[in-house]
Amino acid sequence: MRTVNVALGDRSYPIHVGAGLLGQGSLIKPYLKRPRVAIVTNDVVAPLMLEKLVAGLRDAGIAYSTIVLPDGEAHKDWQTLNLIFDGLLSTHCDRSTTLIALGGGVVGDMTGFAAAAYQRGVPFIQIPTTLLSQVDSSVGGKTAINHPLGKNMIGAFHQPRLVIADVDCLVSLPPRELRTGLAEVIKHALIRDNARVGWLEENMEALLGCDRERLAEAVAWNCAIKAGVVAVDETEQGERAHLNFGHTFGHAIEAGLGYGEWSHGEAVAAGMIMATELSAWLGMLAAADVARVRSLVERAGLPANGPKLGSERYIALMQHDKKVADGKLRLVLLQSLGSAVIRDSVPLPEIAKVIDDCC
Repeated sequence: MRTVNVALGDRSYPIHVGAGLLGQGSLIKPYLKRPRVAIVTNDVVAPLMLEKLVAGLRDAGIAYSTIVLPDGEAHKDWQTLNLIFDGLLSTHCDRSTTLIALGGGVVGDMTGFAAAAYQRGVPFIQIPTTLLSQVDSSVGGKTAINHPLGKNMIGAFHQPRLVIADVDCLVSLPPRELRTGLAEVIKHALIRDNARVGWLEENMEALLGCDRERLAEAVAWNCAIKAGVVAVDETEQGERAHLNFGHTFGHAIEAGLGYGEWSHGEAVAAGMIMATELSAWLGMLAAADVARVRSLVERAGLPANGPKLGSERYIALMQHDKKVADGKLRLVLLQSLGSAVIRDSVPLPEIAKVIDDCC
């Protein structure tokens, strides 16, 4: 087991990464106010993984209740969030009950938001079961639901007490789910560590083949990158915004097509290509750099071109994004591979040209 620490003073927490961790209730018990949890999962994950988690909780003497949500980004809304509150209230969960999110990013985001709001805040633990959630959404305390006009527009910062990333969970993922997580893996390398860009070029096939050792290494270094960023900028006032590379374009794709039509990772992948092409258009990257990014995205089986929504529609949706400040689009671009920069003065016609070229 590898452990990465998110350093936030008295709210610091560990991320345990390894194989065979799901059934180890002894990892969870030290982080509970009392030995009672409410597990939130969905109807796809529950038949595959719930019993193993429950068996570990029983062995550790931890009481539990379960709340099973419908699966999918299309259900990341108020109505589904209320199902969590219904479950907590009907089983008389109080402030000492810890919520456990067992699932991917949608389950993690919604459980975290419910934990932030229920009785004005209760603790929660993340047990992410997809690559996307293990390397990204489970770390850092961002919780939210979607609104028809924008992704993740309603939420709160609420840090988990513990994250357990069991790479055995990834072996059962459909290939599309594994690929969608690789988008965030590529993103972290591009914004933070050029050496890891080379590592991905060498190990992409092993990751796609679910090599447990390579997956564990990838999850650990991705969590370390994100933990380092979160530790210095928890609420996204500066450096943490770099983690949104590809997301402003990508969120427009998700909202424009309807949530769930493209996966988050697929939308971010196409968004990263747009951001990379714009970086080159502004003179920050060479054509060879753009080719490397495009090659990585394509080798991961992700879309390198966005859907044809029209540049006007893209820009209208992007202007609803959380990164808009004082009416200006704040875009995360690359000044080199492994180094991100924020620009809020890119003329809209330049953005529109890149969108049209990349769709």
